[in-house]
This record gives sequence, C-alpha cells and structure tokens, in this order.
Amino acid sequence: MATVTSLWRHPIKSHGREDVASTTLIAGQTMPGDRVWAVAHEASKADGSEWVPCANFNRVSKVPQLMAMTATLDDAGIVTLEHPQLGTISFNPDGDIAGFLDWVRPIMPADRAQSTRMVKVPNRGMTDSDFPSVTLCNIASHREVERKLGMDLSIHRWRGNIWLDGFPAWEEFEWMGKDVRIGGAILRPLERTDRCPSTQSNPETGIHDADTLGALDSFGHRDFSVRAQVIQGGLIELGNKAELI
Repeated sequence: MATVTSLWRHPIKSHGREDVASTTLIAGQTMPGDRVWAVAHEASKADGSEWVPCANFNRVSKVPQLMAMTATLDDAGIVTLEHPQLGTISFNPDGDIAGFLDWVRPIMPADRAQSTRMVKVPNRGMTDSDFPSVTLCNIASHREVERKLGMDLSIHRWRGNIWLDGFPAWEEFEWMGKDVRIGGAILRPLERTDRCPSTQSNPETGIHDADTLGALDSFGHRDFSVRAQVIQGGLIELGNKAELI
C-alpha cells in the first residue's frame, strides 16, 4: 500500500503545472483541469474536433524553456501563467489569446514552428495517449533515477498527475491491466509512459542539465510512470491510500 503525496494538473499542455489538494476523477476522462487546452503551431493539423498526437503542439521537448512555467486555473476558466523570464499573464484560453502569443514568443526558438492558436477537445484533456489518461508516478522509481544520476531531481520533470510513495521502484510497470484503488477512485494502467528530451530540462530554469534519458537507458528502457484509465470515478485527496485490488 502507498500514499498520495502530491497531485498535479497542467491546464495548458506543456505550459505550466499546478498543484491541487484534491481532485474528483470521472470514469473515462482525464484529470479535471489537466491538458484542457493545447497550443497548436503553424504546421499543426489540429482543429479541436478530435484528439491528435502531441507533434501538433508546441511542447517542452521542442521549447525547453516551457518547463520553467507554472500555472493556475480558476473557477471562471482564467489561466494565470508565470515564467522566470516572462513574468506573469492571466487570460481566458477560450477567448482572445493574442496577448498570450505575444507574451510567450520571446522563449520560442527561431527555428521552431511558432504558436498560432489554442485547441480544446470537448470532454477530454489533450494527453499524449490516444485514450483519456491519468498519469501515475512512483516516488521510489524517481529516487532510482536520482541515484543513477547522483543528483537531486525535481519531480516536475515527469509532468505526472498522481504521485505515490510506498511502492517498490518500477513496480508500476507490472500493473498493466490491473486495477489500482486510490482514495475513492479506481484506475487501470494501460501503458507505460515513454519519455522524451523534455525531462532533461530543469523545471526552475528551463535549461537542459540532466541526462534523464541516459539514466533510464541504464535500466533497460526509456519509460517513467504509467498512463491509466479511470474505471470508477471518485475523490482523491493528499494522504489517501493506494493499493492494487
């Protein structure tokens, strides 16, 4: 049995993280407030009618400085973003985003397709999986990566939703197709989360400073965390217990 140590959502995909004290999951949906919007670039084919792969959006793997962004989403749908180089901006992603596009432009690489519009798909977050998923992260696995690198790492490099402490390292990879009860919800991991260069970026500075992929390679894979489907909705709070059932 393990314990929920933190809960995180990312209102706009790859544009900031926000900690929450609780979340009420809904069967078959992503975590409320997580990846509700995604920022499409000039070459994107996304039109908001359906889920599309992450290549259609500007994200940390292509714009490392995005890793240093934090976010808050209020009940009125206003998102506030903060970045050490850019300061703070508040706006409605469903409205006019010209101010946001101007605000974020200075950290966009010149050779990268520029951000042009906000995309939102009804009733699901724009997660990297082709099914609505919630990402479960194991603190013990994170510590193994820290040990391999010989340095402390922020958990924010993994951009997960639910962090659990108390399971053995890498045990989460054995959960595929099994049910995990967390608080009042039941989730079923369906796939491991394959990792990209975004995890090499420091969440405080946005600078690549850790060979996380090399560390994962030493374990025989490039995966960290698991993507789970919500089977039974329910309330999850900090300190709740998690167990296989």
